Amino acid sequence: MPISVKSQNRSILDMPANDAETFLLKEKSYCTIDLPSYFSFEKFLSDISKFLKNERLSDYIKKLGEFSGVNHKIQCNKDGRYGWRSLELCHPVLYVDLVNLITGHENWPAILESFSRFQNNNKIQCLSMPVESLSETKDKAEQILHWWSGIEQKSIELALSYDHVIHTDITDCYGSIYTHSIAWSLHGKQNAKNAPKDQALIGNAIDRRLQQMQHQQTNGMPQGSVLMDFIAEIVLGYADTLLTEKIKKQNLENYKILRYRDDYRIFVNDSRSGEVILKYLTEALFELGLKLNPSKTITSSDVIQSSVKNEKLHWITRKQSNSNLQKHLLIIHDHSSQHPNAGSLIRALEGFSKRLKEIPNHYEILPLVSIVVDIAYHSPKTYPVSMVIISKLLEKIPKCDHLPLLEEIKKKFSLIPNVGFLEIWLQRLTLPRTSDITFDEPLCKLASNKKVTIWNNDWIISKDLRTILDTPIVSRKKISHLTLIVALKEIQLFNDYE
Repeated sequence: MPISVKSQNRSILDMPANDAETFLLKEKSYCTIDLPSYFSFEKFLSDISKFLKNERLSDYIKKLGEFSGVNHKIQCNKDGRYGWRSLELCHPVLYVDLVNLITGHENWPAILESFSRFQNNNKIQCLSMPVESLSETKDKAEQILHWWSGIEQKSIELALSYDHVIHTDITDCYGSIYTHSIAWSLHGKQNAKNAPKDQALIGNAIDRRLQQMQHQQTNGMPQGSVLMDFIAEIVLGYADTLLTEKIKKQNLENYKILRYRDDYRIFVNDSRSGEVILKYLTEALFELGLKLNPSKTITSSDVIQSSVKNEKLHWITRKQSNSNLQKHLLIIHDHSSQHPNAGSLIRALEGFSKRLKEIPNHYEILPLVSIVVDIAYHSPKTYPVSMVIISKLLEKIPKCDHLPLLEEIKKKFSLIPNVGFLEIWLQRLTLPRTSDITFDEPLCKLASNKKVTIWNNDWIISKDLRTILDTPIVSRKKISHLTLIVALKEIQLFNDYE
């Protein structure tokens, strides 16, 4: 990230209730999953919001907890093997209802007051609160800039004051959050336990709605929206408070903790103090049913070097380009084998894609395709940019060879389990070329103009609400205007496309 870039944003905690509601109901807040541009949720979110304004959802539904498959899960492979996670499109009706609940004029001030308590220790700094862009930059890009300035740059700065840093994070944070702990966080554990069914307590009301989304499940919460990120911050903010209480009992003063969601950096001047704080953090998280990831808990006495991600430093030291396209791509492939899914890998591929304007005639294209596919195979976060590159390479071979090659690519990826997210982006590559390649992911079927149900709506008894849910979330017009080449602007957050 260039040093000259300055963020311009507003934290959700600085918003009045109406602004927070508007922010959370933006389609890019509803869905933070990177989807092709022909998916759009704006209209039906707006229509649902109008319908539910000043209405009680309970008047229009059956007993919700009895229904499964309410949210839509997109399976995303994590490592090209057996690691995976679910990204979720919350049922839009339940999402809007939960936004209305949280940003209600009585509830919102109470929630903000809780965050004031969570953040009263200036030695523990949360830098992951959702932010809204105040410029032309996208909200998600502004969030990344917020991380860069608040975590990476601040960490380097703290080398002036501290000699040691411990890096750690929470194992499967979203999948492990106990929904009852939301009420503990907002009202105190004992108070919440004394009134577990009192829906006048906003924490209980949030808990209940999350359970309704998940067939009464109390472990885990959906991942894939700004709203869920915000709710996670309630629990993690409470963990900061528990940690503060434990540290104060030992009169530890000389430390600084930077937290970005479930990722912690603990700065101290002696390793023993760091171990003590790490112990207290483990205990605080244990009270909430969370635990640290031992494989990602690392102590370093080189604060500056460890402040920048290892994969980023590694890429900086590499020879990043070569006059030979294949050699350049092989350098990136080698980087991917050591740092799969790294942010620097995605940026390296974006940079390589810009070089493809200069492919000479009669250049060997298939080896380049094979290398890119292998990178994507082992680094699922690169799916979108890999499709950009493959789309450009396809234009350098005869059109009669496109379909067989696309089938071969799909066959290669069929060996990986849980590839719904991959299929969505592979379909973006194939849609303007052929309709002969089919995919199992329901969103892909929807994009192929097939009748398919994304969310389970059987619990809704209102015909008007069901009619709103029939609003298309795929723009046929945008699909009809898809270009053969997937443009960088379709996937990049920052405006330096070509």
